[in-house]
This record gives sequence, C-alpha cells and structure tokens, in this order.
Amino acid sequence: MINADAKLGAYGPLLGYPHTSAVRGAQALRELRPRAGRSPYWALYRQVGEVFVVAAIGPEAQSDPRGFRRAMRRAQERLAKVEED
Repeated sequence: MINADAKLGAYGPLLGYPHTSAVRGAQALRELRPRAGRSPYWALYRQVGEVFVVAAIGPEAQSDPRGFRRAMRRAQERLAKVEED
C-alpha cells in the first residue's frame, strides 16, 4: 500500500489503469490498486483540491463485495467531512 501511495503521489491524476480506477456506483471516488490490482486490499481515495485523500482501505470488490461496499460507505462519509472543512 505504501508503494501504491507513493506512485499516486508521484504521478497524480496521470496514474492510470491497472493502478487506479473509478469506483462504480460512487461519485468521484477512485480505487488505488496495489501491485497493479493483484493485492487483496485497495485504498479508496479522492482528489480534494491539490491533495489526494485516502479515506478508507477495503477488500477487493469481487472477492468481498459486502466488505468493499462497507469501505466505500466509510470513505464517502469521511470525504464528506473533509470537504466540509
């Protein structure tokens, strides 16, 4: 996860598939995929101004759909609080 976060910091919005992708069913939420998607856990993030905010880490969606939806809800709640400030 640390290496994937470093890639996001280095490449920003230019970091593409398979390292990152939009989350289906969530507005302006992206998934950061360590090991080019081969990791069992992914980070959910959004760009807020100039900063990338990792709001939750959850399981990969196909292996644990319920856990992924739970992480997605947590991320959206946390990002809403960040964006209020």
